[in-house]
Amino acid sequence: MKVYLDDERTTPEGWVRAYWPNEVISMLTDGKVTEISLDHDLGDDRKGTGYDVILWIEKQMVLNNFEPPRLKVHSANISARRKMEQGIDQIYRMSKHRRIV
Repeated sequence: MKVYLDDERTTPEGWVRAYWPNEVISMLTDGKVTEISLDHDLGDDRKGTGYDVILWIEKQMVLNNFEPPRLKVHSANISARRKMEQGIDQIYRMSKHRRIV
């Protein structure tokens, strides 16, 4: 399943829409997510941002050997986008390292 986290944009065909990080995390725990596209600013930072999904994935990789899906960012917030892409790079480095060992 492909998951699209966004509060405003139109969901691309073939993707499942999520509005909040907790929805994406719930889908991730089911183990059927193959790809996620993340927006950062979702309209209410108290409910979370796209970056919260990245942090959750990193934590689960360390604690539970979670294998991440493909990840990308479609946020227009340039500084948040960079932070999220750095988190994704770290996730991929951790994932590759685990495969080598």
